[in-house]
Amino acid sequence: MAQLVAQEEKDNASLKDLLSRIDLDELMKKDEPPLIFPKTLEEFEYAFNEHGQLRHTKTGEPFVFNYKEGMHRWNQKRYEALGEIITQYVYELLEKDCKLRKEMLPVDATENEPKSFIYMSEDALTNQDKLLVLIQGSGVVRAGQWARRLIINQDLDSGTQIPFINKAMQEGYGVIVLNPNENALEVEKVGDPSADAWDEPAEKRERKEECEGKQKKDGHEKYRNPQKERETKRIPIRENSSPEEHTLYVWDHFISRSPAKNIFVVAHSYGGLSFVELMIQREDEVMSHVHAVAMTDSVHNVWHQEASRSTREWLKERCCNWVSSPEPLDTPVDSLLPDCRRRSAGTEKHELTSWSSFKSIFRFFNEHLQSQMEEGRVEEQKEEQKEEQKEEQPEEVKEEQKEEEEEEDGSTTVTTQKRAKHEDL
Repeated sequence: MAQLVAQEEKDNASLKDLLSRIDLDELMKKDEPPLIFPKTLEEFEYAFNEHGQLRHTKTGEPFVFNYKEGMHRWNQKRYEALGEIITQYVYELLEKDCKLRKEMLPVDATENEPKSFIYMSEDALTNQDKLLVLIQGSGVVRAGQWARRLIINQDLDSGTQIPFINKAMQEGYGVIVLNPNENALEVEKVGDPSADAWDEPAEKRERKEECEGKQKKDGHEKYRNPQKERETKRIPIRENSSPEEHTLYVWDHFISRSPAKNIFVVAHSYGGLSFVELMIQREDEVMSHVHAVAMTDSVHNVWHQEASRSTREWLKERCCNWVSSPEPLDTPVDSLLPDCRRRSAGTEKHELTSWSSFKSIFRFFNEHLQSQMEEGRVEEQKEEQKEEQKEEQPEEVKEEQKEEEEEEDGSTTVTTQKRAKHEDL
């Protein structure tokens, strides 16, 4: 019996020794295809149909994520490659169909520095009536998108901002589309990435090598075929290196310069947080320019962001947040932190809240415009009544009022002359 146990231990030791000499990375690379993907929709064999749905050009089927069974990383990389193509496709729609123009940021950027951009309608800075500002959430989405997943798996209407842009232009708004996630330029690292490792202390380097060796031996790799990818570094875009910084920059250089009497904002998810941060930085300007804000499942928190009391009061009056909820659309939703009105977006899917609330948002804006018009009419009526009362007064009363006004003007003139003499002395 003892001999059997000894033999088993010897066999296990031999097996461990064999496994330790196997390069699992190289072994696994035989299973996964190269991380090289098509550069156009046509090469992917996909296209958008007349309903804005992405379909395979040969089978007519929706996009399939699990193109290769059991290779999650490869499928994910394929999905991301398609997503980059979708981003360029949406840019083309903004320019060709929506007639928006690209405005480069920073406005004084040099030729060689990293740049970002936003999209604007031709009348964005000349429309004296209304302006619509669109702020997306965080992540991989770029200008003109609410959710990449919806564009690929559902349709262009639900996943892009294009319906909002078209509706706004039909109703006479100028439009500005922000691009808060375009924060840095990614460039490939040059030289030997491992060269820097020799600058580390020997003890630290040995511990790292021992740890990496143990991972290979134990087979604890995250993916079944970890091909080496190109290494990149990020160069921040000046004054636009974060969503909050980008929103502030666009406000200072574009939105605040708009002559529009009524500025409206739609902010989704992290875009709501960026707008609140803008209010904290430019409170008086925002309050005097922005007429109403529609948020969709916003992640802002006025207490954590340390918003002032006046900002909180303004949001309660001028802001509505359509949140993910099982309740029917526009149903009031209670909140433990009552920072602004909350209504159900009619969906429990976070990324769908903007599209689900589309009609309600424009109705909300129109309600604010109507209330402003009514307030304006009330003021006009008051002025007209004052003029009528003056006309109806007897001539003697009018003469007395005229004399009183002349006496006030005279006393003001004398006071001014005395002050001038005193200053001369």
